[in-house]
Amino acid sequence: MFRLVLGTHNPKKLKELQGLLEPYPVQLDNLANVPDPIEVEETGQTFQENAELKAVEQAKHLRQWVLAEDSGICVDALDGAPGIYSARFSGDSATDESNKQLLLEKLKDVGWSKRGAFYTSHIALADPLGNVHVNCEARCYGRILKQPRGDNGFGYDPLFELPEYHQTFGELGPAVKSLLSHRARANRQLVPKLLSLIAKETSELSWKSKGF
Repeated sequence: MFRLVLGTHNPKKLKELQGLLEPYPVQLDNLANVPDPIEVEETGQTFQENAELKAVEQAKHLRQWVLAEDSGICVDALDGAPGIYSARFSGDSATDESNKQLLLEKLKDVGWSKRGAFYTSHIALADPLGNVHVNCEARCYGRILKQPRGDNGFGYDPLFELPEYHQTFGELGPAVKSLLSHRARANRQLVPKLLSLIAKETSELSWKSKGF
């Protein structure tokens, strides 16, 4: 069994990845289930830099394999903002509600043709020494509504509509979102790379146990 720590306290992110990895020999925990995790400051300038920072620093601290993600929403009319600052868009004490209200305020005079947006998810995997072995990134495109719809999901989900489905992430059920979301798409990129890595690690351990 390959032990892997997901570098977040968010139970929804843990559950989503557990569903994809359930058929495979992977024991997945998040930071809520490991002793003495650290808070890693997100000082990167891109989603990749932040994901790698969180994976590397946590992996070295815990001496375990760590998978970390950085994600956010990028709005065309705001030149890609809030981007990497999505979680703290409305300040250090930001909440999902305050972030949504600030986004609506900034877009109050913006017409439908300029309300395009996309979610980005970047995933990085680091070994216990802090070496990055895997990077995956995916996007999901949609637009920002003028008022929220739906109670599912979190963050900006009730404002983010997929035009081809005429529903927001807040209206789509978790089963559908697990197929369409940026995070789900990045996770699907991750799985074959992770399985290849596990096979390699298992093979090397087997040879070492035989004295080679």
